[in-house]
Amino acid sequence: MSARIHNVSIDCRDTYALAGFWAQVFDCPRQPDDFPGDPEAMLLPPGGPEVLFVAVPEGRTVKNRLHLDLEPADRTRDEEVARLLALGATQVADQRRADGSGWVVLADPEGNEFCVLRSAAERAATAG
Repeated sequence: MSARIHNVSIDCRDTYALAGFWAQVFDCPRQPDDFPGDPEAMLLPPGGPEVLFVAVPEGRTVKNRLHLDLEPADRTRDEEVARLLALGATQVADQRRADGSGWVVLADPEGNEFCVLRSAAERAATAG
């Protein structure tokens, strides 16, 4: 017997706003019964586990112990980084290498870090 991920939970101060940011990242709507001020908000990204945003009183004080690694579905890593920055993410670190490998570390509007990797097409184009 095994287990599967049902949902990923993210502690935050403003569930509705942060769910709105990630809804744009995943190109999926917030749940219709989520409203500003709710203690929880939920996303159902296509092809992935549910993402649950839970209100907590304290802010993030140290580096995440768990973070998401995103792979662009229909664009390059650099195009996805540009899109996410335009949505309100901030760049934390640039780990891109001259050979095209590597990743970019971003943070969402509440400071939760995540990485953007190369797309499958980019990896296939450089496979030896």
